[in-house]
Amino acid sequence: MERVVCWIVAICLCVGLLACPAEAAGNVNLSAEAAVLLDAATGEVLYEKNADEQMRIASTTKILTALVALEEASPCEIITVTNDHMVEGSSMYLKVGEQRTVEELLYGLMLSSGNDAALALTEVCGGEALFVEKMNALAQRIGMENSSFRNPNGLDEEGHYSTARDMARLAAYAADDPAFVRLCSTTNASVAGRSMSNHNKLLRRVNGCIGMKTGYTKAAGRTLVSCVERDGRRLVAVTLKASDDWSDHEKLYEFGFALEGAT
Repeated sequence: MERVVCWIVAICLCVGLLACPAEAAGNVNLSAEAAVLLDAATGEVLYEKNADEQMRIASTTKILTALVALEEASPCEIITVTNDHMVEGSSMYLKVGEQRTVEELLYGLMLSSGNDAALALTEVCGGEALFVEKMNALAQRIGMENSSFRNPNGLDEEGHYSTARDMARLAAYAADDPAFVRLCSTTNASVAGRSMSNHNKLLRRVNGCIGMKTGYTKAAGRTLVSCVERDGRRLVAVTLKASDDWSDHEKLYEFGFALEGAT
């Protein structure tokens, strides 16, 4: 009888240990309406909340914009700024007629979240329409099955949306591109006569953060995609429509790396 009791206790302990990750996930209270925490190496989703709901993503769109520009052009390619590149919202304050390299525009895109930089970069494909085609093609190629892009800057537009799961896939793909990581992990830079500071506070707040992208519009709310590397592990986090996204990402990484360490 005593041996049977011991076995029951042992089984209960094992079940309890196996249940810990699920219980821990349930205790990750986020402000975001949708979220995903993904192991970038394995593709395993460690946490999800409304992961497949199609939502506005604001300037996190610019992750895809940067990747297309890096695929389609040399960093040294020169682009002449035109009036067509002038647009509302966040800006690197380009002036009509100035000439900038693709790399300079990419810094303006990723650090200053320049909507003008995003439109200027579309010239590497001959204009916005062709560039957006390339964006959607790349999105399909990496498995973003529930996403659709209509512009390179993330301004609200009918038919422009993604999901937390798809954006996590995009982040995992982007984290494998050294040129992209160099851009999005830069905290401060002096580029094209302009001083730029990265909007991503996680670079300063979270150990091992290698960047990614912030976003905001009134309709989308606060959106954030990030990536953190620790001890050879790489996790990516996405939150959409979050009132406290910095805290949400800190909670997700605290949970994710504790879970990885336990396994």
